[in-house]
Amino acid sequence: MKISQAREIARQWAVEEAERLPGFRGAFTAGSCDWLPDDATLPPSSDFDVMVVFDEAGAGDSRERIARESPRRAKFVHRGLLLEASYLRAEQFESPAKILGDYHLAPNFSTSTILSDPSGDLAPLHAAVSRDYAKRGWVRRRCANASENDLRHLRAAGIAAPLHERAMACLFAAGVTTHVLLVAGLKNPTVRARYASVRKLLEEYGRLELHEELLEFLGAGRITRAQAETHLAALATVFDAASQVPKPQAPFASDIAAIARPIAIEGSADLIARGLHREAMFWIGVTHSRCRVILEAAARENPPHDFRDPSHDAYRELLADLGLASDAEIQRRREDIERALPRIIAAANEIIAANSQVEPD
Repeated sequence: MKISQAREIARQWAVEEAERLPGFRGAFTAGSCDWLPDDATLPPSSDFDVMVVFDEAGAGDSRERIARESPRRAKFVHRGLLLEASYLRAEQFESPAKILGDYHLAPNFSTSTILSDPSGDLAPLHAAVSRDYAKRGWVRRRCANASENDLRHLRAAGIAAPLHERAMACLFAAGVTTHVLLVAGLKNPTVRARYASVRKLLEEYGRLELHEELLEFLGAGRITRAQAETHLAALATVFDAASQVPKPQAPFASDIAAIARPIAIEGSADLIARGLHREAMFWIGVTHSRCRVILEAAARENPPHDFRDPSHDAYRELLADLGLASDAEIQRRREDIERALPRIIAAANEIIAANSQVEPD
């Protein structure tokens, strides 16, 4: 399917389904597909992202009607296309400045296609954000926003949380370091392929040595292809188990479902096949951790059923290979990342200064 075809299906869904929901204000495309030309083929390991804006009064009911298992976003198939709908509050769109300072929202909104805008509010906002998106001051503000998000991950999941939750928070803290740099390069702060994307960016700016440091924060610097393949095989087993149990109220629940398997499993396999096995470990580690969250929640919420993780030992081996198998290791990694943040921000500022696409204020 071509990107242009996928966009039209998304538009049809927005007009035929989303517009009927209480509090609907508008919808627009988002994600990596917005960074591809219209005649490009939608990768088989990708979904198509749609952001749906609601008034707060109608948001809860609308989300429930779209996907009961997720309070923030959901994956579903519409006319043969795997869509992921994310739900945003209208207050996030009060002004161009509010969007321009948000490192997740601004790249998506500036490159998006508006699918539905019955209120007429999104079009002028889109024009203003697109005009100022590359201004130096806003680029720096978004880099700061990404670093602030990194600190939130570093402080998430305290010592009382289960090991898989603490490990997952640490993996995301490592992963957001790539976003600080991608935002500086005016690149898409993508999710699953963030390490592959930042490698390409740093190669462009002659800073590949920094990529090696980012991989060390992830714990993947010395991971071999054989290890990555072993961990992916274990993930496939637990993913299939977790996709079949009752889902908890978690923002990532729809990512662990049969329809999302090509993204998690085949998408990671594609990175490994391209020689990016170390870069693939981010999504392998995060997804395996999420599967454990779901399996343990299912066992806790549905007694006397016991939804055991079929690869418990494999998960411990994964954490051991990533250097996150103990409280002490996780704490050291958090400290390493926090100490490195000023240097990463400095590198981002160097990229901003050298980036010909960045415009003066």
